[in-house]
Amino acid sequence: MTEKATTSNESELVHRAIKRDAEAFGDLYMLHLDKIYRYIFYKVGNEREAEDLTEQVFLNAWEAIEGYQHRGYPFSSWLYRIAHNVVIDYYRTGKEEEPLDDVAFTLADENLKPEELLVQKAEVARLREAIVQLPEKKQELILLRFVEGLSHAQVAEILGKSEGSCRVMQHRALSALSEILGEH
Repeated sequence: MTEKATTSNESELVHRAIKRDAEAFGDLYMLHLDKIYRYIFYKVGNEREAEDLTEQVFLNAWEAIEGYQHRGYPFSSWLYRIAHNVVIDYYRTGKEEEPLDDVAFTLADENLKPEELLVQKAEVARLREAIVQLPEKKQELILLRFVEGLSHAQVAEILGKSEGSCRVMQHRALSALSEILGEH
């Protein structure tokens, strides 16, 4: 299926879900479940908590779907925004913060030799240690841009900032990472 066909199909599903079509919302759920779960897992670092919070995101989305308005961004941007708020609420309840868990940052390639895998894991651990030194908003931006692969516009929508502000924040976050890693 082409990207245009997928977008068209998604738009139709969203339109039907807004009219309280549970089957259409179920299709949207299946389409975005893995991405939203992965995002939340990166933020909380615990599988069970991530599963519960992911379900909360989709419950919140179902409850608010009638108010959804297309603003030129993919439907997933709206879901990420809900996920962002659910994670914030999770940490406000006093849960111990465990962002960017080591397991979540495992980028293992099955084709790597054991010694290459060890080097990669060491590099990932070093990067993770550097990222957690950044302020929370910069961590969030790095996660959305480089782990989730979202566009500047999508990240801006999720974080509730202007696109220009997100670009500046990204530049500063990458500069700070470079400095932390000693690569300036």
